[in-house]
Amino acid sequence: MSGHGDTEALLDALARIDERIHEERAYLTELDSRIGDADHGNNLARGVGAVTDKRDELAGMALDEAVKTVGTTLISEVGGAAGPLYGGSVMAASRELEGGLDAESALAFARAYREKLMERGDARPGDKTMVDAVVPAVHTFQRAIEEDDLPPVDALAKAVDAARRGVEYTVPLRASKGRASYLGLRAVGHRDPGATSTLFVLEELLATAEDRAGAASVRDARADDAVEHGADAERAAGEEDE
Repeated sequence: MSGHGDTEALLDALARIDERIHEERAYLTELDSRIGDADHGNNLARGVGAVTDKRDELAGMALDEAVKTVGTTLISEVGGAAGPLYGGSVMAASRELEGGLDAESALAFARAYREKLMERGDARPGDKTMVDAVVPAVHTFQRAIEEDDLPPVDALAKAVDAARRGVEYTVPLRASKGRASYLGLRAVGHRDPGATSTLFVLEELLATAEDRAGAASVRDARADDAVEHGADAERAAGEEDE
């Protein structure tokens, strides 16, 4: 069973994601108007808003249960293809968090999310979809954890950079999936809206992780100071007894 702190971290991340998606809603809709149905920003904002409305309900759940609920909510509230892609992938990957959140479970979640996303969307890198952001991000995260032995926050930062490059990679591509695929060369020159919203989500996950890691470092420093002050007091008391 995951600890309460893990679910708190999720709630912090969801609040940030909700705010970011609402800030970027018009931009995402503009991107989608060029190569899609012009509804990605509004649909996603509605979905993440419905998730944050369940904050009190989520707060009482273990992490895996909360993440699963996030997924089911996105499926039911986000219209178009994004609902099943985002929500279904989150829901499927949530089981990897049953034991709580650490480097191993975070990586397992990321890999499961990637596989379900590619399966549901029948998409591969180069198809000009959100997969173009997710695949390099997960690959980089895995390499940073398993090969470079980086702390999870540093590994996530590298993953976000990889996702950012993935978004830019979509610009010159012709789309092979979705409505954009019917536009042919007219889709060239535009960022994929799904890859872009994926980047926004990852950036807010990173911001949450960095803030919590910073707070933990401050707590550790204060604890070390308290121990040191205690040791100084004991030494002073001993000197007075002498």
